[in-house]
Amino acid sequence: MKGILDRIEDDRYAVILVEEEEGLELILPVNRLPAGSQVNSWFTIDSENGQLAVTLDHKTSFIKDRQAEELIARLRKKKTRSRFKRE
Repeated sequence: MKGILDRIEDDRYAVILVEEEEGLELILPVNRLPAGSQVNSWFTIDSENGQLAVTLDHKTSFIKDRQAEELIARLRKKKTRSRFKRE
């Protein structure tokens, strides 16, 4: 399954939102995150022998960042002047 690092709380706990399960959050100690993890990093999450294995998914992170940038660019391009602004 895939998940995104949503936030780090109290510099101790990482909150990962699971993509396939609406509303499911995994809370892990920060020291269990792979090196290079940061907010909005995507992970592949597997269960091995009853333990969660969390690995960085660089490809998904890159794709999702690109999609967000394209969406923002389209929204800015559509932006029109306010109907309520005085001239």
